[in-house]
Amino acid sequence: MKVLVIGGGGREHAIVWKLSQSRRVDKIYCCPGNAGIAELAECVDIKPDDAGALLNLVRYEWIDLAIVGPEGPLAAGIADAFRKDGRKIFGPGAQGARLEGSKAFSKDFMRRYGIPTAGYRVFSSYIHAEEYVRLKGAPIVVKADGLAAGKGVFVAETVDEACEALRLIMKERAFGDAGEKVVVEDCVAGEEASFMAFTDGQTLVPMVSSQDHKRLMDGDTGPNTGGMGAYSPAPVLSEEVERAVMEKVMRPFLRGIRSEQMDFRGVIYAGLMIRPDGSPMVLEFNCRFGDPETQAVLARLDSDFFEIILAASEGKLGHLTAPVSWSRDASVCVVLASGGYPGGYEKGRIIRGLDKVKEMKDVVVFHAATGFAGNDVVTDGGRVLGVTATAADVRAARQRAYEAVEKITFEGMHYRKDIASRAVNRPACR
Repeated sequence: MKVLVIGGGGREHAIVWKLSQSRRVDKIYCCPGNAGIAELAECVDIKPDDAGALLNLVRYEWIDLAIVGPEGPLAAGIADAFRKDGRKIFGPGAQGARLEGSKAFSKDFMRRYGIPTAGYRVFSSYIHAEEYVRLKGAPIVVKADGLAAGKGVFVAETVDEACEALRLIMKERAFGDAGEKVVVEDCVAGEEASFMAFTDGQTLVPMVSSQDHKRLMDGDTGPNTGGMGAYSPAPVLSEEVERAVMEKVMRPFLRGIRSEQMDFRGVIYAGLMIRPDGSPMVLEFNCRFGDPETQAVLARLDSDFFEIILAASEGKLGHLTAPVSWSRDASVCVVLASGGYPGGYEKGRIIRGLDKVKEMKDVVVFHAATGFAGNDVVTDGGRVLGVTATAADVRAARQRAYEAVEKITFEGMHYRKDIASRAVNRPACR
């Protein structure tokens, strides 16, 4: 069968990589892809949000299934357009994608269906938002309502920091139309974790746990980014906590999308805060695979990835011939970023050392933002590579990943040196 993967980042490279291992997949297309994806798939220069051109490609090439990586096309309704044309696609329709596309909508959804989340207020007026922040005090969280590539969330330790975030979002419009409204919510203490699951709207199949590292610098300092690394499993998501997540978050989520008749055939991602007593609270919902969590999670998947995706897209996830199987090994992904990210950065820097890493066992380098300059692979964005290793436990996987990182160089390369360090001295979940 022929499969199209829409997107061109590290998440999409991991998806293509896993699909390539399926006996049922004959050919993979990727739009637009990148230098790493080009080794496994035919890359076609079509933008992920050009639904018309993507549909034409599917028709012309007789592609059997499409998988959407990034959130933007989902929020714009690409899945609805494909299904209207009778095409199979993995990803929720526009109504379901609002759970990520609008934080205000998502928080209201959680409240309607009793999903635990922090207290919040929604504002379209800067003056009213600032008044509320000054009355409420800090610490407090300020979020742009719309899509902001993972960078529109500010955890403010002081009132001045919160007001500065409001100015950046609502007055300076740093995130464009995403800042027309803001969500101001209570700051919740605990440990963050990522919980992803496959769903067809009726059945939900959880993936193994993972934990992202959002901040740019070691020690969880610096600005928020799209993610500087991830590992799996996340010890904070013990079996007991996972049962609580299923009972208090995932089952109400399924009840909600059924009640509101959302066509949700894709991935539901719950960004969680696990409080000291072990109870989960939802910080956000995403409607697609996380990035870089996907790199760490798919590295542990033993089952045929294509079979799962196809079943979900057809509404038959409950009819898989065998339970989804995961490796007991752990995985760690370290993101290598361009100097200056998440602010301004330069592109076109030659990447060296990739061939050396290819010789390493149980290590894969997922390309997030790369291109070609002649015969050289060069940087083409902020997050450039995701160096991912698997081993018997997190400690060994972390050591292996950083051994691989040391073999790679490009001008201005920046990465965190503490990815997964929190988990090293804690027992793995499973």
